[in-house]
Amino acid sequence: MTKLGLRDSVIALTLIPTVIIGLLLGGYFTVNRYIELDENLYQQGVTIAEPLSIALELPLITKNKQLLDRLVSYTHNKHAPIIKTIAIFDPHGKLIVTSNYHRHFDNFIKQQNFDHLNTTRFTQSDDYITFFAPIIDRTTVDAKWDPTVFQTPLGTVVLQLNKDKAIIGQQHALLISTMVILFAIILATYIAIKLSRMFMTPLTKLVLATDKLIEGKRETGLNEAMTGEFDLLREGLNTIAHSMVKQKDDMQKNIDQATSDYRETLEQYETQNIQLTIAKKDAQDANQVKSDFLAKMSHELRTPLNGVIGFTRQLYKTPLNKNQKDYLDTIELSANSLMTIISDILDFSKLEAGAMELESIQFQLRDTVNEVMTLLAPSAHDKKLELSLLIGPKVPDELTGDPTRFKQVLINLLSNAIKFTETGSVKLDINHMQLKDEKVSLLVSVTDTGVGIPMNKQDTLFTPFGQADSSITRKFGGTGLGLIITKYIVEAMGGRITLNSAPGNGSCFSFNGFFRIPDHAFTSNLPTQSLIGKNILFLEPHEHSHTAMLSLLTEWQTRITACSNESEFLAAIENKKVKFDICIIGNMAAVDDMQRLKGYVKAVRESTDYLYLILNTVSHNMREAFIGSGANACLSKPLNHRKLCETLAAPYRLDHPIHNIEQVEQKILPLKVLVVDDNDANLKLICTLLSEQVELIDTAHNGSQAYSLCKSHNYDIIFMDIQMPIMDGITACKHIKESSLNEETPIIAVTAHALNSEKEQLLKDGFCGYLTKPIDEDMLSQIISEHSSQSLANREKAAALIEIPPAPFISNRLDWPLALQHAGGKRELALEMLNMLLKSIPETLMHLEQATETAQCQEILAVVHKLHGACCYTGVPKLKALAETIETSLKSNCELSKVEPELFELQDELENLLNDANNTETRR
Repeated sequence: MTKLGLRDSVIALTLIPTVIIGLLLGGYFTVNRYIELDENLYQQGVTIAEPLSIALELPLITKNKQLLDRLVSYTHNKHAPIIKTIAIFDPHGKLIVTSNYHRHFDNFIKQQNFDHLNTTRFTQSDDYITFFAPIIDRTTVDAKWDPTVFQTPLGTVVLQLNKDKAIIGQQHALLISTMVILFAIILATYIAIKLSRMFMTPLTKLVLATDKLIEGKRETGLNEAMTGEFDLLREGLNTIAHSMVKQKDDMQKNIDQATSDYRETLEQYETQNIQLTIAKKDAQDANQVKSDFLAKMSHELRTPLNGVIGFTRQLYKTPLNKNQKDYLDTIELSANSLMTIISDILDFSKLEAGAMELESIQFQLRDTVNEVMTLLAPSAHDKKLELSLLIGPKVPDELTGDPTRFKQVLINLLSNAIKFTETGSVKLDINHMQLKDEKVSLLVSVTDTGVGIPMNKQDTLFTPFGQADSSITRKFGGTGLGLIITKYIVEAMGGRITLNSAPGNGSCFSFNGFFRIPDHAFTSNLPTQSLIGKNILFLEPHEHSHTAMLSLLTEWQTRITACSNESEFLAAIENKKVKFDICIIGNMAAVDDMQRLKGYVKAVRESTDYLYLILNTVSHNMREAFIGSGANACLSKPLNHRKLCETLAAPYRLDHPIHNIEQVEQKILPLKVLVVDDNDANLKLICTLLSEQVELIDTAHNGSQAYSLCKSHNYDIIFMDIQMPIMDGITACKHIKESSLNEETPIIAVTAHALNSEKEQLLKDGFCGYLTKPIDEDMLSQIISEHSSQSLANREKAAALIEIPPAPFISNRLDWPLALQHAGGKRELALEMLNMLLKSIPETLMHLEQATETAQCQEILAVVHKLHGACCYTGVPKLKALAETIETSLKSNCELSKVEPELFELQDELENLLNDANNTETRR
């Protein structure tokens, strides 16, 4: 809304009250005049009608019409200006006499009803007001006095008055009021204009003077005196003008001084900025030094650990006694602990640098969690803890997220729970909350019965290098980085982690994480159809494990008789009417109480077709002992749902009979590989691992040697260390890619660096992939599989173009092209391997015959295994198939009767192959 100016305000404040008051007063007096004129006309009518009705009483009684006419005429003439007509009617409504018979008289008379007229009444129309006054005979006296009863009516006087005079009076009053109001408005307008001019003239001068002051002019032009307060304003503005002139001069001096000071300050800021730039560069250099230090320390620490862990795993493959296995277990445990510490420090460095990013890949939740539980189960079993897992039945199994980091969180929390728990249990519960947009929030809690954590120490757990207290640090060890890393990972998943704990009451760590549900789910290959409707007797005293097992069996649609204690279990066994398909017994007390558990196995054996035990141990000997006492199989806690389902369903599946286990020998690929590493231990380890997978291996101790070898040799894959003397791996990779015989050869970086940015940089530098130390056999196999397919395809294509040399002898049992293919197309190598096989045949036949006569199954297995390995590279497919069949059967069930036909056929094939070779030599 626009604000009014002073002039408009003066006019409005003058006119508005005047108009309102004038309208109110004029309206009031006009309405009063209207009412007064109407009231006067009514009073006149009553004053004329009622005396006239009394005067007409006697002439009506005497029926003196002449007198009636005189009275009516006289009354009409006396009040002629306002009376329209006077009429007298008898009691029956018949007209007796009238003073004016006008044209509307008949219509007027027809509309009237004179019955029961006791008092004077009137009616109105637009032009007339009509009064009806009864004429009463008051001369007759009734026999009985009743004041409520009127005397005898003689007739009715009808008096019709004109309203013209009253209307004219009302209009006159309205006209006068209007004229008075208009005069008042005109007068008020004149006064308002005069007042506004009185104010606005000096005010305009003051405003102009103010504008001059704003523009900085020294003269205001207010020299003439003004009236009243305006003169005070004029003097004030003049004073302000003089003050402003003085202040302006002072301000200019201050500005000049401030400008000089500001220039000095700017010079100081420039100096400080230069110093800050130098400090920033120093900080960046220090941060780079820290990153380089972490990278080098990662390399230097992981490099010797690579050899320790790698050769430890290689030693496991050799025959060892019990003490040697214990020593190796200790070595591997210590190396893995050191690797965990290094990984925690590097993960923390990634988090500080903001370099940790979560992957988004599809995975199966239950299999992922089972991997963690299987990894940590031995630690829990060593301390005789109950490690149990319960996943809600409606929790989706197929998710999209980062399974590696999810497992890292679980491992940190569960390993801490096991570490700080001496007796009792460690429980893992997983539930979920369905969200919109195909998202799900996993709710995970890890509960233990350990030492607990005081309230004042709980906040320090989620800080770097934080521990509960010094005594726990000395007793349990650890870097103090696990929980802070866990907290960062959980927050990266969009969740938060909480702790509920008290000393002596255990701890409960809870966290949530957000995952997406994939569009396409994995195909479920669990044989649950074979278990539908099966009658199962189930005993598990531990409440959490009991609930977890019951949830799985219910989901698989089995009929369950669940027992939570020994008395319920014995009562179920004694009921001879019920025959169970399957019986599952969890730990009843302790694994140490073997005789007691074996007694229950024997007792329940008659009531069930298949009996399975679930034990808190990973001991193979312990499981074998219980299987020998009558159990069909023994599984370790915590339960793996996949292993449990396959074990329970095995007897009922046609496609997977019991003990039908096939072991596939690892195939050595015909590849030539170059390994480059300056560390002899690492070089020996990777060569040892590669020797089990590829045929030919060359080595180099630095990038310069590798580059020289690549100029004269063509390799299928090159494994290149990064940090080496003389020439590092990155420089060697660039030289090999630019000018050598291996421009298209995939080069794999073998590095201990862990930051994603460094790995991405390696890919940009020309490497086709990277292998992180310590070297994992599965990852090594995966890399060879990924990068060898093209080399093998090219080699097969080239071999097809080369003319195949003739076979050394003719035999239906020898596939010479296959032998050449296994030897990489080298005839000399193929002949050498074939000759080695032929020379070993007599010895093999002799050992087989001796072992068969003495029925020594393990000796036959050893001979066949050795023969199977030799047959893999010599182009004798039938011999290889027979050896593989016999070896597989003997490994699953060492009974000679089942493989006698194959053994005889194997001996015949060996003799025939040897005869074919000898006959060819004789002919030559």
